[in-house]
Amino acid sequence: MLFDSIPFVIFFVSVFILYFTLPAAWQKWLLLLASCYFYMAFIPQYILVLFFLITIDYILGLRIERSVGKTRMLYLVFGIATNIGTLFFFKYFNFFNQNVATLADFLHWNYSLESLAIILPIGLSFHTFQSLAYIFEVYKGRFAAERNYVTYALYVMFFPQLVAGPIERPEHLLPQLRNTHTFNYDSAVSGLQLLLWGFFKKIVIANNLAILVDFVYGHLDTANGSMVLLAVFSFAIVLYADFSGYSDIAVGSARMLGIELAQNFRQPYFAESIAELWRRWHISLSLWFRDYVYYPLVWSGKGRGAAWVYLSIITTFLLTGVWHGAGLNFIIMGLIFGLLICLEVWTRSLREKILGFFPIKLDAFYTRSINIVITFVLASFSWVFFRANDLTQAITIIKKVFLDWGPGAFSYLTCTNYCAFYEIGIGKTTLAMIGVSVTILFAYELFTELRLALPAWWYRRTLRWSLYYAFIIWILFAGNFVPKTFIYFQF
Repeated sequence: MLFDSIPFVIFFVSVFILYFTLPAAWQKWLLLLASCYFYMAFIPQYILVLFFLITIDYILGLRIERSVGKTRMLYLVFGIATNIGTLFFFKYFNFFNQNVATLADFLHWNYSLESLAIILPIGLSFHTFQSLAYIFEVYKGRFAAERNYVTYALYVMFFPQLVAGPIERPEHLLPQLRNTHTFNYDSAVSGLQLLLWGFFKKIVIANNLAILVDFVYGHLDTANGSMVLLAVFSFAIVLYADFSGYSDIAVGSARMLGIELAQNFRQPYFAESIAELWRRWHISLSLWFRDYVYYPLVWSGKGRGAAWVYLSIITTFLLTGVWHGAGLNFIIMGLIFGLLICLEVWTRSLREKILGFFPIKLDAFYTRSINIVITFVLASFSWVFFRANDLTQAITIIKKVFLDWGPGAFSYLTCTNYCAFYEIGIGKTTLAMIGVSVTILFAYELFTELRLALPAWWYRRTLRWSLYYAFIIWILFAGNFVPKTFIYFQF
């Protein structure tokens, strides 16, 4: 059941009405049953995997809290092994098995273990990390184990963020799930605004622009450097509009139910460095790796100097790449981001000294704009390894961007008839609508980034609702309603 579909709208409206109509004591049960129904709309039998992990982690949380010493540690290790082992089996086993088979063939070993015909349970990477966060916090004594099984099950299964985050922490979500909620007009309006904004990002920008990206990636043999470069930058926008659109819908629908989820994006393409981009991008995942991987690594090597810090950064981002998928391209993506951040840290003082010789203000508008553009370009090329089917295709794309610029590289821009943009898969009208929509997106992002105050006319209901209606009409007019799975559903 996709967020941008009529079945989800019917489902959510039904849940919303029942949620505030039924007795307060039934609210948790309704949300849990609704979450089960939502999850089973994908692959029904995989709900057994989900409840297996929920039951194990619920029991382990109680055991860890009541235990001390080595027993406490054993429960923690068992919890990590169970969650990571399940994730490994479904997501990484075939990748691991294929690479072992390749190595065995090279070394002339006898290795005959076949790959498994399994499908990754939707959202497994997300709710595995959310469950681990609960176990870690209970183990560290920072959060009391949840006694109510239904409440804990809902912590893992809450349908707005079940399949693609945000990855919640127990101290933030569980107390909200313990409470009952009454209808709040302001929360409902705010949630609807986020839903509308999320639908705009997904249906108008991501779905339309993905046509161009998919077409160019699918016709690399005929695409030239300018087309591929356009696809590279377009995918950076597609990825952001798609995933942040999902997050907006998730946060908005939860807010309408009286539950506040964590912010997952904060204008990432206005970041002035790769490190800052990752503080603004998929924030819940970045914080998870920071708290549970990077910080422990740095503290374990305290006193070993800067080299250990750089190694910790690279290790953290390698694991981030692996989290995204089983493939060398994801590993390379993580390595690139890790190396770029290490380079930023290593050269910071040198860059400041060099710039000190010139009349350049580091906080000037033009300086910050240059940094933003450079960061966006670096991120866009790093996302190539995210989008490419494999490492070979990613290398082909990079080569074409730098080497394939022969005569007529921009011919698709100058054709005067209907064929104008045929070579990149879309027509002029669609591209114009995308251009307007992307402009709206980043104009609003800039407004938010600069923390500008709302104009006085916004508080006049007639004008505000006129804008809402115009926005809805634009979504209906310019949107691509062909069902297209959210990119992060594959994780």
